Amino acid sequence: MTLPKIGIVSLGCPRNLVDSQAILDRLCRKGYAIADIDEADIAVVNTCSFIDEAKKESVDAILELIDLKKGGRLKRVVVAGCLPQRYKEELLPHLKEVDAFVGRIELEDKTAPLRSYSLTPQHFAYLKIAEGCSHACSFCVIPKIKGRLKSRSREAILREAGRLDRERKSEINLIGQDISHYGLDIYKKLELARLLRAIASSLKHARWLRLLYLHPENVTDDLLGVVSSEPRICKYVDLPLQHINRRVLKAMRRRFDTAKIMRLLSRMRKRIPGVAIRTSLIVGFPGETEREFKELVAFVEEQRFERLGVFKYSREEGTAAFGYPEQVPQKIKEERYDIIMRLQAQISAQLNKGFLGRELEVLIDEQNSDGTYLGRLSIDAPEIDGSVYVKAQKPIKPGEFVKARITDAYEYDLAGSAL
Repeated sequence: MTLPKIGIVSLGCPRNLVDSQAILDRLCRKGYAIADIDEADIAVVNTCSFIDEAKKESVDAILELIDLKKGGRLKRVVVAGCLPQRYKEELLPHLKEVDAFVGRIELEDKTAPLRSYSLTPQHFAYLKIAEGCSHACSFCVIPKIKGRLKSRSREAILREAGRLDRERKSEINLIGQDISHYGLDIYKKLELARLLRAIASSLKHARWLRLLYLHPENVTDDLLGVVSSEPRICKYVDLPLQHINRRVLKAMRRRFDTAKIMRLLSRMRKRIPGVAIRTSLIVGFPGETEREFKELVAFVEEQRFERLGVFKYSREEGTAAFGYPEQVPQKIKEERYDIIMRLQAQISAQLNKGFLGRELEVLIDEQNSDGTYLGRLSIDAPEIDGSVYVKAQKPIKPGEFVKARITDAYEYDLAGSAL
């Protein structure tokens, strides 16, 4: 009997992408063929419900697949991930055309099977080392969706890292809701630094090892020392801070206060020369005053973060902040978002000018239609940060590293010529 072909739509962050790959891995092992959506018999959409925009995107994707089913293009539609995990009972009466709802995907820890299908380019990969989060931030619904921290064993992670290295990945990105908390649940202590040493020493081919999503509360001196001293680890720290005002941080239930944040940032820049710090901030949190917002703006001006993203506060059911008084109007959220993003564009453009004339290592991601190449510096995470547009006299394959002299600088991107 020929099994139906399955296609997948993966929404949300790289963590969801890893879950989507896990879904495909399991289906492939059962003998199903994987196809593009337009050639599939069954469509799986792996959803996100972190904030309002993500929920809307997920619902829109489901409705599009339902339309394909009604038109005879699909036989079945399966909805997986965060949205059904959080809203299955609410969705059932309104999405009767959906054939199955599947909640969160559990990490496989005992084995690291050969992947049958990958949703990332061949030269880089995401390696999820933990799932869930044990923090209790008042604005965040992730612990309710994903549960508390669940670390994978060191042995399972090293097996998967070894497999990715044998596949000659140029870059491995370690991910989780908070990878700095890694090991606390199963080893009863923070074990990320030790894990990084083990992974880095085992690699033979992968040149870049990147850390995504660290909580400031768990950034130890030991961890900073490993990032600084290990040449394979990118000098790139993704450190969501959310705000800087003391009262707002307390209302967010962020135990790392203003003074501690300032000391940590200073320590990071001293311990890791040339480090690029990416942070994310929330504007329009309930009760955020104009004065408190201006303090956040001044903080961004002072710190001049190499990479920065902003979220407009999303009021999420099941979080403590949902019931907070003084909810900020959407218009004010939009205005505050625009102010910080315009400021960051200026800062980024100024920082990028400092690269002019320098010879830098660039990882090539793809070739453009005009014959130029699109690549990244080690301080740019895939699918998140800026790019380097590279002109070259000789053909370059995705996954290759080249030296390029930077000739132009823009707000978020650079351009240069391969040497």
